[in-house]
Formats: sequence, C-alpha cells, structure tokens
Amino acid sequence: MGRSRRQFIRSIYQGAAIFTFDQILSALPPLGVEFVNVAREAGLRAKTIYGGEKKNRYLVETTGCGAAFFDYDNDGWLDIFLVNGTRFQPDWRAGDAPTNRLYKNNRDGTFTDVTVKAGLVRTGWGQGVCTGDYDNDGWDDLFISYWGENALYHNNGDGTFTDVAAKAGVTTAAKINRWNTGCAFVDYDRDGKLDLFIANYINFDLKTTPLPETGPCTYKGTMVACGPPGLEGGKNILFHNNGDGTFSDVSQKAGILNTPGTYGLGVLVGDFDDDGWPDIYVANDSTSSALYQNNHDGTFTEIAIAAGVAYSADGKPQAGMGVSAADYDHDGRLDIVKTNFAGDTSSLYRNQGKKIFEDMTFQAGLGRNTRFLGWGAGFFDFDNDGWADILMCNGHVYPEVGQRDDEQGYRQRKVLYHNLRNGRFADVSLESGPGIVEAVAARGCAFGDFDNDGDIDVLVNCMNDVPQLLRCDSKLSNNWLKVKTVGTKSNRSGIGAQIRCATPDGMRQLDEVRSGGSYMSQSDPRVHFGLGANATADLEIRWPSGHVDRLTGVKANQVLVVKEGA
Repeated sequence: MGRSRRQFIRSIYQGAAIFTFDQILSALPPLGVEFVNVAREAGLRAKTIYGGEKKNRYLVETTGCGAAFFDYDNDGWLDIFLVNGTRFQPDWRAGDAPTNRLYKNNRDGTFTDVTVKAGLVRTGWGQGVCTGDYDNDGWDDLFISYWGENALYHNNGDGTFTDVAAKAGVTTAAKINRWNTGCAFVDYDRDGKLDLFIANYINFDLKTTPLPETGPCTYKGTMVACGPPGLEGGKNILFHNNGDGTFSDVSQKAGILNTPGTYGLGVLVGDFDDDGWPDIYVANDSTSSALYQNNHDGTFTEIAIAAGVAYSADGKPQAGMGVSAADYDHDGRLDIVKTNFAGDTSSLYRNQGKKIFEDMTFQAGLGRNTRFLGWGAGFFDFDNDGWADILMCNGHVYPEVGQRDDEQGYRQRKVLYHNLRNGRFADVSLESGPGIVEAVAARGCAFGDFDNDGDIDVLVNCMNDVPQLLRCDSKLSNNWLKVKTVGTKSNRSGIGAQIRCATPDGMRQLDEVRSGGSYMSQSDPRVHFGLGANATADLEIRWPSGHVDRLTGVKANQVLVVKEGA
C-alpha cells in the first residue's frame, strides 16, 4: 500500500527474469504526466513547407529544419521561432511564399504571429537555428543556417530584428554551395564574447548532384533522392567574435578543418572533460561522429574515436541526426544521447571521465527500438523527479515509404524514455498522452516551459505540416527550479555556465547553459532542475570566466535570475 511508481518499478525489476518487458510496462502504476498537442489552439497554424509532399528528387528536400524557444522581448515568457523551407520551381501566389515564423507569447497559452513586424520574413532552404547575445547588449540574437547564405538577426530591443550576416561576416560563399546545418553560439576562448560554430553537410550543387533515376538511387526497392554516400562531405566552420560586431573565420587556425568532410547535422556544446572549457560534438550522417576537444589555446583536437563517441557499440558508422547532453546517472559528468537512421538504435554514451565514454545503448534499454528514424532529441526531466528522461522525435527521410506496407511509415510517433534511476530507461511512449503517439514527419524539436507552470513542454517542427506544441500536463506534485544566467565578465547570456544543484535528500544534478542542440534547434536557455519533494536547493554556478557563485537554501518553484558575481 502506498508504494510509489518508482518503488514499484524497482521491485519488479528485481524479479524481471520472469516477466517480459511488455508485461512489466503494463503492470506499472499510472505515469501521472501526459503530453497534449495544443499548437492550433495556441495559434501556431502556419505550415512548414519543405520539398515535395509525396516525392523528392534532391537530398536537400528531406532534412527539414529546426525550432526555437527563446525570450526575444525579455518579458520572462518563452516565444517561438520556427525555421521554414521552400520547394523547387514553386508557384507561390503573392504573399503565400513560406517564411520563417516568430510567435510572441501572449502569456495566456496563446501566441501572436509577429514575423512581419519583427522583420524576419525570408523564404529559402532554412536549416538550423540558435540564439545568443553575441554583442552583449542584453538582448538575445538569432542565427539561422541555410543551404546558401546564412542569416544573423540582431535583436534591436524594440521587437524588431536586422539581418547583419553580411556585415558581421558570417555568410558563407555561395559559389561553393555550402549546405549549413546545425549551429551553436559558444565562447570557445572564454574572452566574454560569443563565437559561432556551424556544421556543414555537403557542398550541394543542383547541376552536379545525381538524380534518383540517374543514380540510380533506391531504398528497399523504391527510387528515392540520392545521398549522402558518394558525395563529398562539407567542412564545419568556426567564427571568432571580434568584439566589434564582426566575426572572423578561424576554422583552419583552430583545427576544425583537420577532420575530413563530415555530413554534419546536430551540434552539441558541453564541457565533456570537466576542464572548464567548452567542447563541441557533431552528429554526422553515414560516417563517424566528431568530438572537438578544446585545447585551451584557441585550437581543437578531434578525439571522437579515442573517446568512444564516433561509432556504434559494434564499431560501425551511423547516420546521426539529433544530439543532447545531461548527467543522466548523477555521477557529475555530462553524457550524450544521439538519434540515428531507421534499422538502427539510438546511441547513449555514458561519460566515464578522463575523456572516455562507454556505449550504454543496450544496457540502458534504448536498444529496444530500431524501426524509428530519429531526428530531434533531448534529455529533459518531464516529471520533475530530478532525473533526466529522454524524448526522441521521429519521421522517415523519404516520403515515398509512406506508400509501403512493410515500413513504419513516413509519419511516425515519438519515443519517450523514463529514467528509472538505476542506469536504465523504460519506454513509456504509449502511456504519455496523445501528443507523443500522434504520427508526424518530425524534424527539429526544442524543449522549454512556454506557460511557466514548472514543467517542460516540447516544440516540434514537422515536414509539410503545421508544428506541434506539446504541453506537459502533470498530476504530480514534484517541485522544480529554473535558473536564468546573466553574465558580466562572461558573455551576457551566460552560455557555457555550468550549474550544480544539490538538494537536502542528497540528490546531485548538473547541467549547463547551452546554445543549439537537439536537431538544429534551440531549447529554453534557462536551466531547469526537477527537485522531487525537496522544497529548497543549493546551487553552484561556474561561469565561463572562471568565477564561481554559490547560493544556499534557494526556494523551489521559481525562476531564479542570477547575475554573475552579484
């Protein structure tokens, strides 16, 4: 009597040999949390256009684009930005061309489209999005990667933005047809100014790329868009912030170009070796992933193979898409999760320290699902128990498979894994609400508390469809705490700040303020901690400058704004 769901899970796992996994799941008490798609009611009704709906001829039509939660007007409520795409040879009527969308949070569960007023109208092959205050003026700016010329929107502080990409020097040479993808602001040299890292997929030229019929290119007997195997991989880019509104390309000098072409997609920044300097992990498609270790002198060394995060557990290259980091087992080190192509598992890399990771995919229970094709992904504590759970957004890359009977289909449901606190996760997708099981062709996804009710919601950008806004509705009474960082000597956004949270029951959590992540998306930059039954927490914030702030007895259920050194 009175046993918690957690206690029940532990008890049946002790005798798990006599149960099947499905029997265990069916015997669990109710989850207490469900996700409901409220996008239409919230006012997110504009469709994301991306390539053909039934058939694609080019690879660029298949990848989709990202999404962002960020507070562009500094009112304490998360707004929404959705990257959009286009089509080849479109016939748009006046005013109907697809555009990126900025939605202002009305603080009542609804949003207003302010794209035109904000000056953010643009049609093109949009890819990734990341935010950060690159000029330290107190307003988060917006970077969008493209196949073609990128956009850097300076936040003017009055509800409008100005594209300064050309002036700032972060456009990329159109003559080589760069396909820019995932991105992240990162102060890699800890000088207090945000630099910019951009992954690249391939140099994509319509004149030379093979077509499905000329390849010929097939997937399980169905003719589909060609690539990327056989195509030359793109080169990632690192831009250094000069402090005067401009950036310099330091990719060669920093050692970023020392790696071969990579088919880069998801970008994840984190201090993975706990030395106080940010490292960069890139999920690559159809080849080994990359981990750039920060050498503290403005250069990086690529160590993914030696660190154990380049390949699958059996040493094979994977088609990586989305990435996220968290200390899922409370050992004080950041771990990595990565989504991959259909027919493969996702990857879970446990950080063992000393620049070594162990692939725990099967031991942790993530090897159960192989039929989904994963994109956006995130560690997030959906039930506020203090342990990081995992959500993966899925959808096939080829719309043609929707016509087959033996495939999971082009539209796919999500997978939600619940952290069991013992190094394992349980797939609770089918009991976590209609928003999780609704099948869509998902791509980018972002995590954030858009209604400020203390639990984490999810924003999903979908292919040729309206977005999803998955509101987390919880019946649980667990406490929480959010931390918004304001740098002084460090960059104003506090990106790269490492926060440790300790509660009276002995629980120890770790996270960082992060730009980018997931699949080409930006999540809420406020760091969220579930506290369980704890009413207070102690915080330690290690800023990029090296300064450390400590706060004790912080009360739960609030958004705490911490100014460096104050």
